[in-house]
Amino acid sequence: MKRFLFGLGFLLAGAFGVAPALAESIANPVATFDGLDKITGRITTFDVYIDETVQYGSLQITPRACYTRPPTETQRTTVFIEVDQVSLQGTLKRVFTGWMFADSPALNAIDNAVYDIWLIDCKQSSDVPPPDQRG
Repeated sequence: MKRFLFGLGFLLAGAFGVAPALAESIANPVATFDGLDKITGRITTFDVYIDETVQYGSLQITPRACYTRPPTETQRTTVFIEVDQVSLQGTLKRVFTGWMFADSPALNAIDNAVYDIWLIDCKQSSDVPPPDQRG
């Protein structure tokens, strides 16, 4: 019912030439994920720069965009991500391409028998140096 009323509000606002004020999304260079190894039960938190590929177990994770909203707005942290699975033969198979939402971690569609990953946050900096500054 709330979604219906919310949608109706958008329609009425548009009909009367009044657009709802939406804050501009903030693009961030770093996405923070949690990864769960289901075998060991170990959870690991890791940062990944946009367009960088990192390996987590048999998964290769590449975030393409990471957005937050200004602190004055309702928070909605999202990442567009590509996830590939590496086979024992070294071949890659794309297992997920799409959006992840920090406030709804159960919505991610990564179906892996051993590993789960989910978005925690998007941020402007990391303790991990960018890929081009690593020795």
